Order: sequence, then C-alpha cells, then structure tokens
Amino acid sequence: MKTRILLFIISSLFLFGCKQEEKQIKDTPISEESIFNLSSKWKTQDNKTVEIKDFRGKVTVMVMIYTSCKAACPRLVADMRDIESKMPKNKLNDLNFVLVSIDPEIDTPDKLKEFAKVNFMEAPQWIFLQGTKTTVQEFANVLAVKYKQISPIDFSHSNIISVFNKEGELVHQQEGLGVNNKETVEKIIETVNL
Repeated sequence: MKTRILLFIISSLFLFGCKQEEKQIKDTPISEESIFNLSSKWKTQDNKTVEIKDFRGKVTVMVMIYTSCKAACPRLVADMRDIESKMPKNKLNDLNFVLVSIDPEIDTPDKLKEFAKVNFMEAPQWIFLQGTKTTVQEFANVLAVKYKQISPIDFSHSNIISVFNKEGELVHQQEGLGVNNKETVEKIIETVNL
C-alpha cells in the first residue's frame, strides 16, 4: 500500500513538473526570428486545425512536398524517414516531423492521411499540413523554398529539409536529395538535448 501511494505521489509530481515546464514555454515571448510568429491556420491529416506555434516546445523538422509528386518528393519523404530512424527512440516525443503540402487543393486531410499510412508515417511525431495557396506561399518564403506549378498536377520545387529549435528558430537546413544527413541528424540530436 505504501509503495502504491509513493508511486502515485512521484508520478503526480512528474506530471505536475511537465505541465509547469509546458506552461513556462508557452508563457515566454516569441523571438522575432521564430516561425511561431506566423498566425496562419492549417489542417492536419486528422482534419484538426492547428497553427505553427502549436509545435512550440519540440524540435521540429520540416519539409515541403506534394503527394502526387513522382520525382523529388518520394526521395524527400525517404530522407525524412531516414532522419527519423536515426533519432534516439527516447527522444521521439520531443520531435515533430512536419510535411507541408505545396498543393493544398489536391492534398486534403484525407489524402494526407492516406499518404501517411502508405508511407508508414502514422506515429504521433509525423504531422502533415494542408494550408491555402496564400499560407503555403507565405510559409515557403519563410523557409526559402521556391516552388512553381508547371502543370495542373505538377510542381517544380526546392528540396530543403529545415530544422527548428523548440522556440521555432531555424538552426539548420539540408538541401538536396539523398544527401548524407549526418550533419542534420547531429544537429537535431544536439538541439533536442539543449
């Protein structure tokens, strides 16, 4: 009985400590360099409405893709999965892997959910976002991602994976497809451990 009471007290203190830390993070001002200053609304693959600032408190790895892409995007998705596979398993709760669609008309939440399922990206750390043409363009500008629609179903776009610290400040970018991601992985792990 004493053991149960002690375990209850310890777990309660741990949960209280986590809530306090979460509250402190949300109460601190956002820096001018943070993507959390963007106030646009997005839909997730679960059709939940979120803002970028909802990712505050976790290291966020982001890439812009579109699900009907047959060229660069499958490689970018593979690169994201490879990076995620190299993360310490005990740190996955401190990470978000966010894929932002550059084709919001086609990539509906249902389409993004199906894409996540097909690509084995259904764990909680995987988040897919659908915005509007305006919010996608604004976000691409912030990430220095260039994209252009070249046909009704095809886009030309930059291949950049961006890493943001827990306060939404850019700490690293990886450019290219299938590149050696050792530096990116090290930067993510270093940033998670700060």
